[in-house]
Amino acid sequence: MFIDRAVIEVRSGKGGDGAIAFRREKYVDKGGPSGGNGGRGASIYFRANSCINTLFNFRHGITIIGKDGEKGGTKLKYGKYAEDVYVDVPVGTVIYEEKDHKFIGDLNEDGKIVKVVKGGRGGKGNACFKSSTNRVPRIAENGEPGETKRIILELKLLADVGLVGFPSVGKSTLLSVVSAARPEIADYPFTTLIPNLGVVSSKGGESFVMADLPGLIKGAHLGKGLGLTFLRHIERCRLIVHVIDMGFSGRDPYQDYLDINNELKQYGFGLSDRKQILVASKMDEEGAEERLSEFKSKVNEEIIPISALTDDGIDLLIYKCVELLKTLPFFPLYDSEEEILDHKVYTLEDEEPEFYIKRPESHLFVITGDKIEKYYKMTNISTDEGMMKLITHLRKIGVDDELARMGAKDGDLVQLCDFEFEYFE
Repeated sequence: MFIDRAVIEVRSGKGGDGAIAFRREKYVDKGGPSGGNGGRGASIYFRANSCINTLFNFRHGITIIGKDGEKGGTKLKYGKYAEDVYVDVPVGTVIYEEKDHKFIGDLNEDGKIVKVVKGGRGGKGNACFKSSTNRVPRIAENGEPGETKRIILELKLLADVGLVGFPSVGKSTLLSVVSAARPEIADYPFTTLIPNLGVVSSKGGESFVMADLPGLIKGAHLGKGLGLTFLRHIERCRLIVHVIDMGFSGRDPYQDYLDINNELKQYGFGLSDRKQILVASKMDEEGAEERLSEFKSKVNEEIIPISALTDDGIDLLIYKCVELLKTLPFFPLYDSEEEILDHKVYTLEDEEPEFYIKRPESHLFVITGDKIEKYYKMTNISTDEGMMKLITHLRKIGVDDELARMGAKDGDLVQLCDFEFEYFE
């Protein structure tokens, strides 16, 4: 089954917790702290694989979870790193975040790899906190939490030439004549339900990939028919072969020409600016020459008349495609700098606040914010020193002052994730 879009969830592994330990060996005087660091959690990578041609395995919205890193041990033993997860997808898959449709990566080459979620850093053991003023630290870090994202996988076929046109204009027949592809062919609309690829070879030895896409109709860019589902596959095509039916179908070829071009323009992605070859199909049918003559009087462009039945015009069409592809550039689906930039840059004006405080009830205050929540999760509060470190940090970043400003009274409850404490001035 051909599936070209899927929404899944990915979760990287949490870093292992750092250890609190001390050396207690008979012949080691004042052994000191020996808690090791935790191991890094598993990151999740997506890899392009030319042996796969569908997103079928992701059709049920699966969740991919990376393993957590191991905890640190005694005697300065570091926790083991979790093994990274590699997920194979078809070449041509584009990855976005579902939340804001932020671009993550374009797997447009076989073997290309994109990191989607990063594994959490391992927490520091108490040996890292030893200093001249704290010779016996009873404090360690918890591992950094992993990332969780819901992502969209979209498969956009890697084809040099895309066949577009209304249903039943002869696109599938043309592909079957010029290549070894064998798409389903019938005399009713929407026979083609999935894109078909074929390798076309010219008599001069050059070759290119041609895609037969399901027929478009008026309003395709709004989701009517099958257009919106498959318009994305035209985005990578460098050349568009616009097939127009000159047979006895009862349609107006010129109006079809205008409607298809309008759909390409409305869809965006610069499709209306792509080089087109106009092809007049079914020229073996009665009255086709007259309809072509009338069409030429309205369109001031070169038109290649063809007949899949008699092979007339097929060699000329292939030759034109080969010659144009030599000069046409590739069209990236993203800004060239976007792939390099894999992190967000904050300026002084838009830097994220350390915390936010909400007051859902008169005697309840809730502290939220990515930075403060991450700090709390990485702080081991099982020891007095760890608890004091958290309280000191809250006071340092101004939580006490903000609570007082919001009218907190002695005994009011304050929540930070799953940690609760009472407020006192």
